[in-house]
Amino acid sequence: MSILSYILKRTLQAIPLLIMVSIISFVIIKLSPVDPLAELRMNPSITAQTLEAEKQRLGLDLPVYQQYFKWAWSFLHGDLGISTSGEPVINRMMERVPNTLLLAFTTIFMSWMVGIPLGIYAAMNWRKPIDRFMTLLSSLGMAIPSFFFALLLLVFAVKTGWFPSGGLTSSNFSEMNWFMKIVDIIHHLILPTFVLFTISLAGLQRQMRGNLLDVLESDYIKMARAKGLSENKVIYKHALRNAINPMVTLLGFEFASLLSGAALTEYVFQYPGLGRLVLEAVMKSDINLVMASLMVGSIMLVMGNLIADIVLRIVDPRIGGDNA
Repeated sequence: MSILSYILKRTLQAIPLLIMVSIISFVIIKLSPVDPLAELRMNPSITAQTLEAEKQRLGLDLPVYQQYFKWAWSFLHGDLGISTSGEPVINRMMERVPNTLLLAFTTIFMSWMVGIPLGIYAAMNWRKPIDRFMTLLSSLGMAIPSFFFALLLLVFAVKTGWFPSGGLTSSNFSEMNWFMKIVDIIHHLILPTFVLFTISLAGLQRQMRGNLLDVLESDYIKMARAKGLSENKVIYKHALRNAINPMVTLLGFEFASLLSGAALTEYVFQYPGLGRLVLEAVMKSDINLVMASLMVGSIMLVMGNLIADIVLRIVDPRIGGDNA
C-alpha cells in the first residue's frame, strides 16, 4: 500500500468518527438545561419581538433534528454561525486556533527533544542512582495537576514580575519591530509552555525508558552483544529503532492530551487559545461557538493521530501494509 493510499484510508476512517462526535455533542448540548437567550431575557430593555428574532436567527424555533442538519450543512460550507455576541463564529475561531496550535506544537517539540534522550539515558543507567532520581522526578511531574501547577507559576510571575502574568502579547506589541515581536511572544509562552512541558515530559521519559528496557531484554539484542558489538551500536542501531515505534504511536495521543490539558492552563494564564474560548462559550451558553469549538478540536485531534500514523509508517514501512 502506497503512502498516499494509506493517508486516504486513514482519512476516510476518520469521517464516521467526526460525524458521531458532532451528533453526540449536539444532542448533549440540546439536552442540557441551558437557555442561549438567558442573558437577553434578563435585560428589561429587550422586547419580545427582539427575542423572537434572535430565536429565529439561531434556529432555535426548529425541531432538534432540523437544527442539527441545518448546522451540519452550514458547517460543511464553512459557515459556523453567529455567536450570541453577534460576531461570526469563524472569526473568533481563526483568532484562537493558531494560538493553541502554537502552544501545543511548542510543547511537543520541547518535550520530545528532552524526554526521549532522558528516557534513553535512564534506561542505559538502569537501577543506578541517576535512574532512581529521574524516576522520582517523573513521578512528581505526572502527579502534579496542571491547573494547580499553573496557579503556582502565575503567583510566581505576579510576585517576581519576571514573566507576563497572562495573554500572548504585550500592550505595545503593535509598536514593536518584527524581532521584538517574536521575543515578546516567546516571553509570554514560557510559563504556559513550561506547565504543559513538565507534565508531558514526565510521561514521555518514563515511556521511553520502559520501551527501551523491554527491547534490551530481547533475544536479538542478546545475540548482538554476544557477537561483540559495542554497547552504543547495540542501543542506537538495533534497540532504539524498535523502542521508538510505540513512541511515535503515542504522538497523536500526546497531541490530544495537550489540547485537553491546555484548556485549564490557557484559562489560568488568560492565554487566547481554543480551550479558553470553549470554557467562555460554555459559561455564556453560546451554542454555535461551543459546537464549532468542539468540532474544530475534534478535527485537530484526528489530524494529530493521522500525522502520528504517517510518521510511524515512514519510520517502519511494515506498518499499514496490504494486510493492515
